[in-house]
Amino acid sequence: MFLCVQDLSVAGKRILVRVDFNVPQNAFGQITDDTRIRAALPTIIDLIQRGAQPILLSHLGRPEGTFVPEMTLAPCAIRLQELLGQPVAMARDCIGPSVEQLIAQGGVVLLENLRFYPGETKPQSDPSFAAELAKLGDCYVNDAFGTSHRTHTSTVKLPELFPERAALGYLVQKEVAFLSKTLLNPARPFVAIIGGAKVSSKLGVLKTLCQKADQVLVGGAMAFTFLKGRGVSIGRSLCEEELVEQTKALPVLLPIDIVAASALEKNVKIELFTTIQGIPDHLMGLDIGPATLEQWAPLIAKAKTIFWNGPVGAFETPPFERGTQELARLIASCEGTTILGGGDSLAAVNQAGLSDKMSHLSTGGGASLEYIEYGTLPGLEALSKK
Repeated sequence: MFLCVQDLSVAGKRILVRVDFNVPQNAFGQITDDTRIRAALPTIIDLIQRGAQPILLSHLGRPEGTFVPEMTLAPCAIRLQELLGQPVAMARDCIGPSVEQLIAQGGVVLLENLRFYPGETKPQSDPSFAAELAKLGDCYVNDAFGTSHRTHTSTVKLPELFPERAALGYLVQKEVAFLSKTLLNPARPFVAIIGGAKVSSKLGVLKTLCQKADQVLVGGAMAFTFLKGRGVSIGRSLCEEELVEQTKALPVLLPIDIVAASALEKNVKIELFTTIQGIPDHLMGLDIGPATLEQWAPLIAKAKTIFWNGPVGAFETPPFERGTQELARLIASCEGTTILGGGDSLAAVNQAGLSDKMSHLSTGGGASLEYIEYGTLPGLEALSKK
């Protein structure tokens, strides 16, 4: 068992809390979905109420180790301040004397984007980065489930500098408890639905799910790598050629019809093709079709456990949102336990207004997939044991 935030003596102490404020924003820097910020509130509020000073650490986007003004966490500080109803100080950096001075003034502090430093994503390139961060606090709490599968400085190296003082936050506790209870020994039939763009990032978990689940349904752009391996013409659809052979052995259920178009553009002319027909050379597949949904519907309706990760079409661009939204409706009407694996699936369900119909909305897509595959995560293993 890991040490939990409620086990820590925190009164009068500065607590470094790794949160996941990697939230979507529009072109004007306004947050379009604050789910991840809300998810961190129980831990932050608990620390404040127990007399601690929360020092929040997060990343946003992929600035590749350099300062990118558009990837500042300042909008997150403003939103958190609104949700807490008390001031949140936004640091202009995440290490250094100016940050230390700001923390010394007291109150909740949000540090600037950790990934502005190359040492965050490449710990070996700058071991001093963890030490500089550690100087800012007395204890460490991991409340960022969505990044706990990353072997980054703030999730793996930093907690090691707090022996017997590195704990799980409430969000991570909730995620781990729910996923352990429902997915490591699922009620059956267990149906897994995996979408998204790339097979390469999900091949390991697909192999695991093919052994664990009663049925694995595959959609999204990644389906075309599978379809090509089964002799289907996929036109200009996205395909990872180097993985075609590996996908042939996986017993998954693939789409039987595809919505295709000449380009991924709003309100472009669409055409529907069965996989027997194949997609013409000049078109690309961008969504699953109605026959696929009809075939999947009874499997979803009978399921006692459903795990869904990744959209089954290019849902951000109409008219290619239909497959994902209809899939969300089918899952929402299932009477079994329904679990969403973070990221784009979460955005799609929020878009469809169905988030309250799901049993569990995980804040981490990659993390939930890796937890299913290995039963643990690097960010958990770095914490103190009870």
